[in-house]
Amino acid sequence: MSTYVFGDIHGCYNEFQKMLDRIGFSDDDRLILAGDYVDRGPDSLKMLHWLENCPKNVTPIRGNHDEEFASYVDLLRQVDAKWSLQTQIDSHDDLVALYDTAKYLFKTNGLNAALFFDLYGTIGKLLHTTVITMADLTIWRDMIRKMPYYVKLSVHRRPCVVVHAGYREKDFDNDADAQDFYLYAREEAYKGGGIRHGMVIAGHTPTVLEGEFAYNGGRVFHQYDKSKDCTFYDIDCGCVFRGKYPNARLACIRLEDETIFYV
Repeated sequence: MSTYVFGDIHGCYNEFQKMLDRIGFSDDDRLILAGDYVDRGPDSLKMLHWLENCPKNVTPIRGNHDEEFASYVDLLRQVDAKWSLQTQIDSHDDLVALYDTAKYLFKTNGLNAALFFDLYGTIGKLLHTTVITMADLTIWRDMIRKMPYYVKLSVHRRPCVVVHAGYREKDFDNDADAQDFYLYAREEAYKGGGIRHGMVIAGHTPTVLEGEFAYNGGRVFHQYDKSKDCTFYDIDCGCVFRGKYPNARLACIRLEDETIFYV
């Protein structure tokens, strides 16, 4: 049995399937997905459908793009309730009308939601390329909200944490601060985070982007903190940016021997 981790798929469903083939993933293995299944890439819908029916030996955790997608669904439902639009949950046309209304209201009323609602246009693209309904969006929202922020396990008797962005052992002031760190931390995850005598596997910061602290030419970034005896891995190698950066790729790590796989 082997334990594999990869994430930051961003709708790159074909690469996702190729990675499963590349590692020879089987029913005897375990797969932990480190978040960000939607946005930017071409096949967010296929990823959402796959996650709906993912095998029992797969544990998807939540990324910031997934949480934001769920929040957009919440906003749509709030608009529907506040303006008594009575959107039929199984009607595609009603959902299109609700989406257009929400975009219009956010823009014309100067609401803060206008700054980020459906920021990457994922829901809008789904509406115009397939027949989805509010029932579908609600299923996906609830699915995302059931995903944990991190998974903690033991590898060769050493603690290992898989998280989307950052993890630290110290208590947070409140749940919001904790969630923000798990979903959005970048360099601070390496400076102030980690787990003593263990390993943290995360993504979130693409290693293909020059100027970022984790830049590594599109290969997995690795750092060791001697004071904590903690090994950090950033496995977001920017697959979705492949059209712009030739070295961008999807990366996976096998935890038992820290072998890296690329697609």
